[in-house]
Amino acid sequence: MTVKATKQAKSSVGLVHTPEALASSLAAIISNDVKLSLMIWGPPGVGKSSIVAQCASENALDLIDLRLSQLAPTDLRGLPVPVDNVCTWYPPEFLPRDGRGILFLDEINMAPPAMQGIAQQLILDRKVGNYEVPDGWFVWAAGNRKEDKASVFDMPAPLSNRFVHLEVQPDFESFKFHALKTRVDERILAFLAYRTNLLHQLDQRNPAWPSPRTWMMASRLRAIGLPISSAVGNAAAIEFDAFESVYRKLPDLDAIAAGKKGIAFPDEPSVRYAVTIGLTIRAVDSGRANHIVEWASKEAPSEWFQVLASDIVRHSREAGFGDDLVRTLVSNQEIKERLLAFRDLLFG
Repeated sequence: MTVKATKQAKSSVGLVHTPEALASSLAAIISNDVKLSLMIWGPPGVGKSSIVAQCASENALDLIDLRLSQLAPTDLRGLPVPVDNVCTWYPPEFLPRDGRGILFLDEINMAPPAMQGIAQQLILDRKVGNYEVPDGWFVWAAGNRKEDKASVFDMPAPLSNRFVHLEVQPDFESFKFHALKTRVDERILAFLAYRTNLLHQLDQRNPAWPSPRTWMMASRLRAIGLPISSAVGNAAAIEFDAFESVYRKLPDLDAIAAGKKGIAFPDEPSVRYAVTIGLTIRAVDSGRANHIVEWASKEAPSEWFQVLASDIVRHSREAGFGDDLVRTLVSNQEIKERLLAFRDLLFG
C-alpha cells in the first residue's frame, strides 16, 4: 500500500498526518510487518483511538486498548507471588498470549511517571516482569500534546526516543468520507463542508465543543430529536441551526438522482455545499450516481462539477460500484471531456 504524503508536514512532534493519511501509514506498517513502537500525537476528539481500531479491524487484527492512566504499575507488571521460595511475577490476564494484534497504550502521557517507567520496558524490550509480547503483536501508543491543555506528564526522553512519532490533525476531507460511510446526518455534513473551521475548535471555557468525535455524537442526538448543543456547544449549535434554513432553498435532490433534467444549479455558496453533500449521499448505486454526474456536467460550474464528481466517484468506489460508474461515465463523450480535465478521478 502506498503511503499518502500530500497532506503531511513536519512539526515539533513528528510527521503530521491527516486522519486518512495516518490510517494509510498504519496499514503500510502492518502489511510490511514493521514492529516499531509508534507514538500517535494529536488533539482530543480527532479520532486517534478510532483510527487504530479501524486499522485493526480492516487488517483482521485483535486489539487490546489499555488506558495506562487508569492502571497502577502492578496492574501492568503483574503481582509478585512466591514460588519455591522465589518471588515470581504473575502477569495480568489482559495482556496478549498468542495470535496477531495491536497492543494499544492509549493516553500514555496521562499516566504518572512510575507507570510510564513500566511501559518503557514493555515498549523497548517487548516484555515486562515475566511477560513477553508475542511476535505477532504490534505495540502502539497515543496521547495528547501539551498545547491541547490536557492533563499530561512530560514523557521521559529515554521513553520518547524509543518511539516513531506521528502526529494527526483534524481534516474535513478525511472526516467527510468516514461520515459518508457511517451515515452521519446529512445536514451536519453539509454544514461542516461550508464551515470547515468548526470541525475542531477547542474551547477551554466550556465542557462541550466541536470536534470530529462530538459531531458524530451530535448526529446521533439529531436522530432522536435532541439538541446538539450538549455535544458541540452553544456557539456551534446556533450556527448550525441558522444553516438549516438553507435546506428550504435546495432543489429537488431526489429528482436529480432519479434523472430529472433542467434543474438549475443554485447560486448561493452555502446552498451549493448542501447540494454537493446531499447528492453524494443519494448516489447509492451506479444509475443514480450517473444521473447526478450527468446533471452536474450540464448545470454546475467547472469547480463545483469537479468537487461533486470527485466525491461521487470516490464514494462509489468505496461502496463497490466505482468501476461500473466510471465505465458508464466515460461512454458519455461530453462527460468524458469534462472528466479528463481531472484525470485523477478516473485513474486515481
